[in-house]
Amino acid sequence: MQTPVASHQSSVSSEPSSVISDQSLVSGRPSSPRRPPLVLFGSVLVIAFGLLGLFAFAWVQRQAPPLEAGMAPDWQLTTFEGETIRLADLKGKPVVLNFWASWCLPCREEAPVLQATWEKYRAQGLMVIGVDYVDTETAAKKYIEEFGITYPNGPDVGTAISAKFKITGVPETYFITREGKILSGKDANGRPLGNYIGAISAQSLQERVERLLRP
Repeated sequence: MQTPVASHQSSVSSEPSSVISDQSLVSGRPSSPRRPPLVLFGSVLVIAFGLLGLFAFAWVQRQAPPLEAGMAPDWQLTTFEGETIRLADLKGKPVVLNFWASWCLPCREEAPVLQATWEKYRAQGLMVIGVDYVDTETAAKKYIEEFGITYPNGPDVGTAISAKFKITGVPETYFITREGKILSGKDANGRPLGNYIGAISAQSLQERVERLLRP
């Protein structure tokens, strides 16, 4: 007579868990405490304002004009051949710094002009350096081979160099004096001598290079 009583007590004690389990099955998920709506709303606002801040910063950077005068920002480039070039190490040499990309059609117009200028003036100490912008190494090397480019070229890792010069796109070319300054003044068309946006012509390139080479 004791066993049935014990069995009955056991079944009674297990009933609440059975009820909870059935409720969980009906809802499709285990019951859990709900977050207060205000907490969720606050989290969404924080994320939204954070994203807006990032977009605003990027927009301001994009709207900033490219450098046209003053000291050129120091930079470091590792070429596709593994050589490291720093602007600080080039003091005493005039530098033509060209931003380009293999996918850039105007870049293809100026590539032969840049190579010819390098061949003509390198004996006078001119340095021509190419900075490959947002590109793949395979495509960049194919481009270099296609145009027979022999002056140093390397990728702009993390767009660090282009950000320092605040470039507006590619192609874009900077002219840096022996003292490390961006070439000052304007040309006959009112364009800055130290910064050329777009595919540069042979005449415009020669004018700026010859100014750089003046004693």
